[in-house]
Amino acid sequence: MASQRASSVESFKVMDVLKRANELQAAGHNVLHCEVGQPETGAPKHVADAAVSALTEPQVMGYTDAFGLLALRQKISDHYQRHYGIAAEDVPTNRIVVTTGSSGGFLLAFTGCFDTGDFVAIASSGYPCYRNILSALGCNLATVPINDEFKLTAKELKIEIARRKQSGEPPIKGLILSSPGNPTGAMLGPEELKELCLLCEAENIQFLSDEIYHGITYGKKESTALEFSSKALIINSFSKYYSMSGWRLGWMVVPENLLDAINSLQQNMFINAPTISQTAALKCWDDETIEQLEKHVGKYRTCRQLILDQLKKFKEIDPKNVAPADGGFYIYIDLGPENIAPGFGSVKLCETLLEEKYVAFTPGIDFEDPASGMGDRRFRISYAGGIETVREAMNRFFDFWPSWVERVQGAKFKTSS
Repeated sequence: MASQRASSVESFKVMDVLKRANELQAAGHNVLHCEVGQPETGAPKHVADAAVSALTEPQVMGYTDAFGLLALRQKISDHYQRHYGIAAEDVPTNRIVVTTGSSGGFLLAFTGCFDTGDFVAIASSGYPCYRNILSALGCNLATVPINDEFKLTAKELKIEIARRKQSGEPPIKGLILSSPGNPTGAMLGPEELKELCLLCEAENIQFLSDEIYHGITYGKKESTALEFSSKALIINSFSKYYSMSGWRLGWMVVPENLLDAINSLQQNMFINAPTISQTAALKCWDDETIEQLEKHVGKYRTCRQLILDQLKKFKEIDPKNVAPADGGFYIYIDLGPENIAPGFGSVKLCETLLEEKYVAFTPGIDFEDPASGMGDRRFRISYAGGIETVREAMNRFFDFWPSWVERVQGAKFKTSS
């Protein structure tokens, strides 16, 4: 029998959608996958070649240091110096931990920073695994509503801090936030990120900055929390920009005061991140690799624009209800009250679109605060799957849309009569 802790954890809904999409595909249907945030491309050629070489040469591929290969940690440090202008002394290799994907990083960070019963702030629209992992660890959630720009800024966090003080509720011990965000794609500007870092320091809140979509931005350059705080804990991954999702590799930049705790946890939970993946990732910053990866970003940019242009044809969808999509590879849409009815929300829309048109989108129940009711109004389109997939998916969605509007109106008529 499963433990109470395990039984209380919600499933990752996008994986449920993927399961059904794969069943339909196996039955012979041409399913268009716009549900998962997995790049259509595999690992860059030089990275894959390095893995093959490592496996065919007489290398042991044994354990590494718990924090990872020193050569890889040095390349990560060099990346921060080159890309963000961080001084070398502010990102030394001893503060860099190579993790088993960002998921391993979340588990290490949450376990290292928080105790059972602590309150950790999350955005009302955010990555569901934050909520699920924290809950499994016995932490309490302090859900902070996002603003009209689909962002959680210092302003929104201040309101929640003040509300809790006034009502006598326990203080917030931590904040986990991604920028660019999943599912919204909204990205904090440098000043917004700086204000958030300073507020967290002033209120003794441990800030965990999820930066896994860095490198995939459109017209705005991302900032890292390391630019503004030595106390923030940074989480990143090789899955998104570096197109290595199945290699299960990520990294953290850890504040000095947490290094011993994270070291002990890594040794006991994971020992080290996969050695073959670490070895191959040494090639991630070669000129040829970066050139290939930037071509991927160019494709994402094209896909993003295809969706935004097509959405303008959906006259029932208010443009203000489409999240800004500053970065990452998602478009997040609020149907609004006019495009839903009892039993006909975004969950039903995604189910019906998949069954009738074989297009897989993800309903917002995966990302929204369950108490808000917004999960059945919103849905996410992933455009990581490639230009032709996105173009055909949006054509099928556009063909499907009039029948959806009719069903909603019919349901509303039945409810009112």
